[in-house]
Amino acid sequence: MNSHLTGRTVLVTGAGSGFGRLISELAAARGAKVVGADVNADGLAETATAIEKDGGAFVHQVTDVTDKEQTDAVARLAVEQFGSIDVLVNCAGIMPLAFFADHEQAWRAWDACIDINFKGVVHGIGSVYDQMTRQGRGHIVNLSSIYGNAGSAGSGVYSATKAAINVLSDSLRVESQGKIKVTIVRPTGIPGTGLVNSVINPEAILGIIGHNMARFQARTAQATAGTLPPEYADSDDPRYWVPTPKELAENVIYAIDQPWGVSISDITVRATGEDMIL
Repeated sequence: MNSHLTGRTVLVTGAGSGFGRLISELAAARGAKVVGADVNADGLAETATAIEKDGGAFVHQVTDVTDKEQTDAVARLAVEQFGSIDVLVNCAGIMPLAFFADHEQAWRAWDACIDINFKGVVHGIGSVYDQMTRQGRGHIVNLSSIYGNAGSAGSGVYSATKAAINVLSDSLRVESQGKIKVTIVRPTGIPGTGLVNSVINPEAILGIIGHNMARFQARTAQATAGTLPPEYADSDDPRYWVPTPKELAENVIYAIDQPWGVSISDITVRATGEDMIL
């Protein structure tokens, strides 16, 4: 396969599971040298096994992105092992959806959300910026969300972190034009990534559904029961209802598998027939 990723060093945070693992696997399959960072040592080991069995290059280090010294350390590992940092994918994140009325149950998770989703991205950028500048080129990909497009009931803190990522990325793009490419990726709601495990109040998920709530609940019930009509599960049908984690990861890879002179600055990944309204 001809790939612009061949030989590039790609650092992925959150590489121990979900989107981060899939992005790491797909990048390695295209010839990238991948460096994985995650707080989950077991998850990183599983990612390593998956990549290495197919002959891919992968090194990893347990990293808490809320600690700048730790993001600096994994950036040093990338340079020591592979000589460069060509791409950073800031993928680590949590989604503690909850209403403000839930604050007593949610405030600790909200604090962690701000630290991981926003501060973690700031730390990641700071840890690779000088290296990319010295190289004369680099690419930073920040995972945002359609939740960052506007506020909705039940998503206040999470949406705020993702909106902050959008503004942060735009500022970085202006400052680094001609040196570092910047991509914002805004996924829609995608099951199977593990993010739902951090939701505080399940009812808060419905805030992003709006006037499609009845249809969403009906299709969710069908999907759970295994009776979803086939057209809603067919990615080649415009009624396709919900994308898979792999489809998101493939679009992230599309954004980074470009020549250095081409920048995909902003990409939203949706199912054509989905019920999300933001």
